[in-house]
Amino acid sequence: MKSHLPLLDPLRFAAALGVAIFHQMFWSWAWVSIGVPGFERYVAADVIYPSAAPFTWFGWVGVEIFFVISGFVIANSAINSSPGEFLLSRALRLYPAVWVCATATFLVLLLFGSGPASEIILPYIHAMLMVPKGVTGQWLDEVYWTLAAETAFYGLVFCAMLTKRITLRHLAWGLTIYSAIFNAVALLVLSCTTPSDLPYLVILMFRVPCAAFLLTHGCFFALGIWLFISANRELTTLEQVAIAVTFLSGVAEIYFFASFFLTSISAIADQSALVPIMVWAAAVLLIARAANRSRRSAGIASAEAPAYLRTLGLITYPLYLTHNVIGTAIIRALVDTGLDATSAVWVALGMLVLVCWFICTKIEPAVRRALVQSLAHFGKLPKRQPASRRPALARGLRLPLSVSAKVNVAAS
Repeated sequence: MKSHLPLLDPLRFAAALGVAIFHQMFWSWAWVSIGVPGFERYVAADVIYPSAAPFTWFGWVGVEIFFVISGFVIANSAINSSPGEFLLSRALRLYPAVWVCATATFLVLLLFGSGPASEIILPYIHAMLMVPKGVTGQWLDEVYWTLAAETAFYGLVFCAMLTKRITLRHLAWGLTIYSAIFNAVALLVLSCTTPSDLPYLVILMFRVPCAAFLLTHGCFFALGIWLFISANRELTTLEQVAIAVTFLSGVAEIYFFASFFLTSISAIADQSALVPIMVWAAAVLLIARAANRSRRSAGIASAEAPAYLRTLGLITYPLYLTHNVIGTAIIRALVDTGLDATSAVWVALGMLVLVCWFICTKIEPAVRRALVQSLAHFGKLPKRQPASRRPALARGLRLPLSVSAKVNVAAS
């Protein structure tokens, strides 16, 4: 298969945009019904968008789309890498953007926020180190919770690579069973309780505060791995069953979180939990179709994807990290100047896309180069593994030896 599916870049960008619109036009005012805001409340504009709620409330499902894509591209990234190369590629991908975006978020909260500066110092330090929420009890920005799930998944892949025995299939099977059991039990428990009951809230906490356990989200990463395997060879009947299980497990997770929203927020009480499920399912089917086409066209030269699609994929990460607090601050500034609330959202998003383009094309590469040079200076760069030495992680995939061993640090 090709080392990169062009479809993934615009799909990731669309998912990030959906999450941004959800936060700006729905969660920015609807959180009052649940009472769990983040630091963005310190810079929020006093505007609401109730008429847009039917079209914005389900944007959070972009996160579940991210996780499926991450399972796919991380499998692709790890398949011909040594453990050291994989770890370095993940660090070079995650940390530069986090350092830049977390610092920008910290400055916005410090200069324009209404809260005390003492509340944001420790969350900022831990955001820079990418430490999970459990250490401080508060994120610098609520969107950072997904990084806990991502790094937990990267850690699993890294440990699998160290064993030299665990393959991608083993990892996919483990996550499939592990997460499916939890989501099945969760769905059963939640069908007998309400959002005000303790069992419901205990299970719900595994979506954000306990994201690093991958109990609810492991199925999405597993599905991404299965789709990656399907891009390299036809799946066995048992593996097709595994895909069905992960798909249904993902549907269950989306359903019970959507049900919590619909029950707790009166503004969307008339909406259906099927909407985010259908959006997510459509994204998964697009990835599956692209994977199938990639397998069928293996060995056939194809034109390179347009550069702007690649750029959209690179913009996604900083856009996700900045849209909440910084985007909210921009909207407040625009509203204060007299711009109507809806126009302020779209202008703010346009400005953020431009800023994030500058971050991903200019600032991130400079930080990444500095990190690589520093590691090289101290002799800490991992030795590149010959392409002919395929890691144990790839056993059973029948990958062509021509697949590049070089890790693409911009792939996810």
